[in-house]
Amino acid sequence: MTKRTLLLLGVLAMAILPVASAKSYNIAFPSRTVVGSAQLPAGDYTLKVEGANAVFTNVDSNKSVTTPVKIETVDKKYGTTSVETITEGDAQHVKDIELGGSTTKLDFE
Repeated sequence: MTKRTLLLLGVLAMAILPVASAKSYNIAFPSRTVVGSAQLPAGDYTLKVEGANAVFTNVDSNKSVTTPVKIETVDKKYGTTSVETITEGDAQHVKDIELGGSTTKLDFE
């Protein structure tokens, strides 16, 4: 391989890397849920992390809601995606979400 070919492959790999890291996670909320500054009706959602924001997209309506999130990295890899909530009034409030298959924890407090 020539240096030019290697350079071209390197540039291509760097262009694809951000797209490959945009992993989504499936989350179901059985009742009205407050996540950060966003209120979500009951339903199934996909979650994507984009920078310092969490984007929740309703599977049925395809409507998206974005809310700021504090991203923490831990030493261990989470086996499954799990959501920690507390009940306040008639709604669930998400405290944090551990993203399965990663070392990422999303803190919404």
